[in-house]
Amino acid sequence: MGLVTLTGIVLSVSDVGEFDRRLVILTKESGRITAFAKGARRPNNPLVAACSPFCFGTFEAFEGRSSYHISKANISNYFRDLVMDYDRVCLGSYFLEVADFLSVEGVDERNRLALLYQSLKAVESGKFSHRLLKDIYDLKTWVIDGEYPNVFTCTCCGKKENLEAFSIKRHGMLCKSCASKELGTTISSSTLYAMQFIVSSNIEKLYTFVLNSETEEELTRILDSYRLNYRSHKYKSEDFL
Repeated sequence: MGLVTLTGIVLSVSDVGEFDRRLVILTKESGRITAFAKGARRPNNPLVAACSPFCFGTFEAFEGRSSYHISKANISNYFRDLVMDYDRVCLGSYFLEVADFLSVEGVDERNRLALLYQSLKAVESGKFSHRLLKDIYDLKTWVIDGEYPNVFTCTCCGKKENLEAFSIKRHGMLCKSCASKELGTTISSSTLYAMQFIVSSNIEKLYTFVLNSETEEELTRILDSYRLNYRSHKYKSEDFL
């Protein structure tokens, strides 16, 4: 067993035995990992504070065949303003659950970790509607997984101009000419631009805009329809949302 240092966010925590805890952590170096914190349920154990969802920092751990054993943790962000608010916790828990379900052990998950961290910071800031935050997180997650809709060209003819309808069947946009022949939902230019921005922007610049309520509603309606057809997994945390 070798000692390694991992940077990541705690996705979930469960009790094991009488005093130990089992953590699932999304890390920069090793993707999603399972780690055990021995004695972390004892009041004076130095790992107590680190064994909570949302904790972001570095973890020193001994690597075993199928899991890690944490020896030390240095938490740089507990997201305290987030965990003290019920609505923010619900949205943040959804973000954690999605990352947990989609991430893979031993795979490069740096983009997913960056998206999760920036999204939790945006939730904590209180500057954005929760509906917009969820839409941005979902669409960018699909981009990371390579399963996002085409919002830059017509999915029928390939034209980049006069995109005015979204087709669930064709996984993306339709131009004005093709929209008259194919079944699609007409969307505003503001909604289309928002989708293009989310898909193409760096993760660090994602949360730099707001939308009016009408555009938000349209964006949510389109993404919900797309999710129902192509991303059908039901998350437990959605019940609270």
